[in-house]
Amino acid sequence: QVQLVESGGGLVQAGGSLRLSCAASISISSFNNMGWYRQGPGEQPGLVATVTSRGITNYASSVKGRFTISRANAENTVYLQMNDLKPEDTGVYRCVGIILRPGAPTDDYWGQGTQVTVSS
Repeated sequence: QVQLVESGGGLVQAGGSLRLSCAASISISSFNNMGWYRQGPGEQPGLVATVTSRGITNYASSVKGRFTISRANAENTVYLQMNDLKPEDTGVYRCVGIILRPGAPTDDYWGQGTQVTVSS
């Protein structure tokens, strides 16, 4: 069974930084795409950032210039570096890995989530 385990969340003041980690039970090169979603209080989950196996990245407009997603293949881990944090960044962050299979359904794998709280 494929497992993704997040860590690195916590309570920080506005303007501070956190680095979230997503450790996979398989080689992350097996995933065509990996990313982070955030669900804030009373909100539906929304995409924060993604990175493909080729290193192509994409970010939500609200985090561009502040967040960086990266892959560490040797460690089977994807990171989300979060700088200049704002209270609106608060929420549960979940890691997702996606495997695309021609002629077959896409495989999606999700972590349990890690809480990020940003205070003023």
